[in-house]
Amino acid sequence: MIFWLIGSVFVLGVLFKTPWMKGKVGEFTVNVATSLHLNKDEYVNIKNITLQLNDGSTTQIDHVIVSRYGVFVIETKNMKGWIFGDEHQSMWTQQIFKEKHRFQNPLRQNYRHSKALEEILALPSESLIPIVVFIGDCKFKTAMPNNVFVNAKYTSYIESFKEEKLSAYQFDMTIETLNQKRLKQSFATDREHVANIQERHNAKPAHTSLTKTCSRCGKKMVLRHNRQTGEAFYGCSGYPKCRNVVKIYG
Repeated sequence: MIFWLIGSVFVLGVLFKTPWMKGKVGEFTVNVATSLHLNKDEYVNIKNITLQLNDGSTTQIDHVIVSRYGVFVIETKNMKGWIFGDEHQSMWTQQIFKEKHRFQNPLRQNYRHSKALEEILALPSESLIPIVVFIGDCKFKTAMPNNVFVNAKYTSYIESFKEEKLSAYQFDMTIETLNQKRLKQSFATDREHVANIQERHNAKPAHTSLTKTCSRCGKKMVLRHNRQTGEAFYGCSGYPKCRNVVKIYG
């Protein structure tokens, strides 16, 4: 019995460290904060949306909060440590003690989400308001744009929008369209989306050249996949001496 308990604790510990589980925890935290701080009659939270675009590609959005004051497109990051970034940089940096990891600028990632929604919902671009929310024990070490937040502070930003951008009809149709167009939530959908991301990035020589050399040790970066989630990422060929990774997001 004691060995079963120890084994279960170990498995749970490993699971909670996976990118997939960290993402789910981040999404859950935003769901709770949204429910607690925003009026449900005015703000409708639609979470974990995978959409197929006209070109056959897919995009996955953590949260879309629909209101008469705009459609808020939220990208969630569950991270700890220091975060360095600038809205014009293609890559940001996470630092935990002496370890540094680069990740895609979430503002650029969320731009794709906003454009996808603009295409599907047929709404003017000014109606779509992108937001990035960092969840976890992290701290910004560089000045961030006014739509990037830590934890629940994003809710006050959403409530600051007072001008109505959607009519009652547009509000209802936006919710109905998202629920109709979204793909079924399943592991199969998630894995297909990851494969779609990999195919898209493999077709971009510029991205490959960006990540082919490790920024820390100068060795070759190689495309790898997380064994548990299937998530694609670039890892240093000098592993385990060098643990630098560049995550791929869609």
